[in-house]
Amino acid sequence: MSICGQENECQTRTRPDTRKRESALAQAASSAVSCFLLFGRDRGRRARYLRASDYFGGKYQACRSAAITGVPGVGKSTFIESFGKLLLKAGHKVAVLAVDPSSQISHGSILGDKTRMGELSVHPDVFIRPSPASGSLGGVAAKTRELILLCEAAGYDFILVETVGVGQSEVAVYQLTDFFLLLLLPGAGDELQGIKRGVVEMADLIAVNKADDDRKLAAQKARAAYQQALHLFPPKPSKWTAQALTCSAVERTGLSEILAQIKAFRQQAGDNDYFQSNRQQQALHWFEQQLQQRILEDFFTGKKDQLEQLKAAVQTGTISPQAAVDQLFSK
Repeated sequence: MSICGQENECQTRTRPDTRKRESALAQAASSAVSCFLLFGRDRGRRARYLRASDYFGGKYQACRSAAITGVPGVGKSTFIESFGKLLLKAGHKVAVLAVDPSSQISHGSILGDKTRMGELSVHPDVFIRPSPASGSLGGVAAKTRELILLCEAAGYDFILVETVGVGQSEVAVYQLTDFFLLLLLPGAGDELQGIKRGVVEMADLIAVNKADDDRKLAAQKARAAYQQALHLFPPKPSKWTAQALTCSAVERTGLSEILAQIKAFRQQAGDNDYFQSNRQQQALHWFEQQLQQRILEDFFTGKKDQLEQLKAAVQTGTISPQAAVDQLFSK
């Protein structure tokens, strides 16, 4: 199996037999995840860790991954805590990749998701990895996709990716997961106007959370409004018809219906080959993203001093931005 250490960070031993395979897989990938996060900028180490997951995994057709997004204050972490417990009862192994917002001033991050999921975080069949957004598109940490691959290889068959919030850039998470769940609050009109059309259009399911106490009626009205709005969008490539439901993460109601929708989507996506084709398109998308990132990194290698000088010149007005770019590309 693949192990991580100071002297030999990633080695390959004899392939384990069937009975020991799952245990070895979990240990290897968990070790790789920890070291991967510490040395993520080291291309060589990153490649070895990902090869470790390839060794154990191959194709992860049994795994389900779902994005959990929603407006701030909708209760994403509380929802994941309750929904994760339901998944555990159903026999799943759950991984939660929760992305915390980073300060635009100090660039710090609270990383409080693991604290807010107190019961879930101590379960032996749950892996929770909070990470800072650090300016990544849509709040999705830069290496989230690699972590998803490693979690799949470790045997986690249900992966939940919690994002910072909703916005135009939230399309990034759409390219990471199999299912897109949008959490909303009771109070349809104004909230629906504040959400980008593209985010609602991507949703495979809308769940109006906090449908409890005196908000049940408002939640039902919101659900009806969202359901009507969903009919205005064109058919999805998956041929799936998105629904709007109500739920309460606190009272743990409506969660079984959400899980049933995810399973029904997975069944339909498997039957019409959308699941496989979507993952192929996602892989191609992230290949192109990684290629662009690699080109940028290689281009700026050895140009740091020149870049800082040009930045200073642009700030003082000595040179125009376009002229600075021309100088950077000039031989």
